[in-house]
Amino acid sequence: MKILTEIQRHKGFNIHGKTFHRTAVRAVILRGRDLLMVFSSAVGDYKFPGGGVENGEIHEQALARELLEECGVSLLGLTGELGAIIEYDLAQEEDFDVFKMTSHYYFCQAGDDFGMQTLDDYEKDLGFKPVWVDIDFAISANCLLLNLETPPAWLRREIFILEYIRRFM
Repeated sequence: MKILTEIQRHKGFNIHGKTFHRTAVRAVILRGRDLLMVFSSAVGDYKFPGGGVENGEIHEQALARELLEECGVSLLGLTGELGAIIEYDLAQEEDFDVFKMTSHYYFCQAGDDFGMQTLDDYEKDLGFKPVWVDIDFAISANCLLLNLETPPAWLRREIFILEYIRRFM
């Protein structure tokens, strides 16, 4: 998959140190100019549904699991690859210097009805809920949050991909 950009969440650290790698998948589901996104009622940001690929999962399986968990919708199929973003951060894992996450974005089709979510505790704390949102509104809302003292770690990644998608609409 084509790498669209690389983001360093913190400046001034060696991104070539002992690295903990994580692979994630994210669903891009369009309906006109609206996107299915996960809204955080605690922070006010919009993110693409998705998350980490578990051991033994292929990307499509991870997308199906994450869409069901975060949005309560069924994955009907992948319709194409958008691209990947690599993010570097300080490692929180013991014995590692760098956390490197590669997020793979896929165009997907999903069911229409929001079913029951099965959120992790941190997702519940952030008030995650699935919403259909206009792409321009999502970009504006997310950009306003860049001024927070501690914006969500994923905010720059999501703004980049939203703006990337908008260029091709």
